[in-house]
Amino acid sequence: MSTTRQTVGLVVAIVICFAAGGIGNAATMPELAGWYAGIAKPTWTPPGWVFGPVWSLLYVMMALAAWQVWRRAGADGAVSATKPLAIFVVQLVLNALWSVIFFGMHEPGWAAVELAVLWIAIAATLILFWRRSTPAGVLLAPYLTWVSFALLLNIAIWRMNA
Repeated sequence: MSTTRQTVGLVVAIVICFAAGGIGNAATMPELAGWYAGIAKPTWTPPGWVFGPVWSLLYVMMALAAWQVWRRAGADGAVSATKPLAIFVVQLVLNALWSVIFFGMHEPGWAAVELAVLWIAIAATLILFWRRSTPAGVLLAPYLTWVSFALLLNIAIWRMNA
């Protein structure tokens, strides 16, 4: 696979991941100073400034993981990347949808349910990626860890604001 094709593939993966983040951000930002500021949150809620850098790093790591799987499939025509990359896209859609449900619709309960489904999709993606490229699987581990924490935080917020 040519260097140009690999570079284009990486750029596409980054754009796709940050597009999902942009959708989530569009639902989140208008609600931070209003609805979200006014709801009860546990004392262990991270400060707001943490979320941007963490999510930016996670989106880069997701893109690198997807690129690794795509690149590996291109180098070895016998290894298909269709299924792992399709599951990857599903988890990206679920990732963006969480912000719409939690922030846009003000539904922490439904957002927690959706986040549990997202967790399953991320775990499935991690497993499928790991089987094709260990570094790709390792790159998704912090994402799964962060979403595990986010699920606990989401449930706490839901309970505190029931």
